[in-house]
Amino acid sequence: SRDGSLSPSVNSIDRLRQAASERPACSAKRRGSFIYWSIMAFAMDMSFIEDPGSLARGQHADDDEGNFLDEVRSTEPLAFPMAPVANPCTFCDDIKKTGEAPGLMDFKHGTTTLGFVFQGGIIIAVDSRASMGSYIGSGTVKKVIEINDFLLGTMAGGAADCSFWERHLTRLCRLHELRTKERISVAAASKLLANIFFQYRGQGLSCGTMVAGWDKKGPSLYMVDDHGERFKGQKFSVGSGSPFAYGVLDSGYSYDLSVEDAVELGRRSIYHATHRDGASGGVVRVYHVHEKGWTKVIAGEDVNELHWMYAKQKGMLGTE
Repeated sequence: SRDGSLSPSVNSIDRLRQAASERPACSAKRRGSFIYWSIMAFAMDMSFIEDPGSLARGQHADDDEGNFLDEVRSTEPLAFPMAPVANPCTFCDDIKKTGEAPGLMDFKHGTTTLGFVFQGGIIIAVDSRASMGSYIGSGTVKKVIEINDFLLGTMAGGAADCSFWERHLTRLCRLHELRTKERISVAAASKLLANIFFQYRGQGLSCGTMVAGWDKKGPSLYMVDDHGERFKGQKFSVGSGSPFAYGVLDSGYSYDLSVEDAVELGRRSIYHATHRDGASGGVVRVYHVHEKGWTKVIAGEDVNELHWMYAKQKGMLGTE
């Protein structure tokens, strides 16, 4: 419009519609002494300019068949409104700079995950609590991402960041398998994740992940953080409860452990971390990665029950 705004006037829209409907596009081709005319008419629907919200309507908004859809439409918003502020994209940062909400962006993460290599493969053990400081959001979070039949990933840090990018890694590993007709190696999978995190350095990602699996070279365990750093090792523990888990893990770890002893070491390490770290808890899940893939050994064992069981084994009441 003449005032410099981006929104078109009603008259300009009408003129566009009239021009599109009344002026067909023509082309002429000459063959010898004859001229052939081909005419193509077109019309453009410009209604979306008048009603931009139509692009954000729900999937049932234009479906008028069936009475049951009335209930569905009533639960689905026609569009997703933005926050009523000048710049919604930087709202949290702007509030932090003003000092009106101290601690707004100081996210307090909490979890305990661990993995170690032994003669029978790799043990992955995790808890299931999602928290932010003293607030416990969930006690049943699945912190092991099953990338494929031979690869596992763990989550520590921001639940949304870890879950999204490791599921994206699952897609990349599947595409690699379809293209090359063979499974991706553990080293390559961890490198893909490290490259993604490296590209997002300094942009607020919160991820401390492990990638464990079995490939042509045998078992491999990598730790990848949100700075894009990648380490290969024999044992790792990531999360707020990792100092407590390391204490138990270091005292009982040996490469020659049997599968049963290795599973018990992983379970006991997670339990002690949940007992001392308030941000860890829920249930213990233990996976065993071996030559034929991975096996979920413990699907979910309540840490409260483990507390009384270990206390009884020591001849204690559990209330000491």
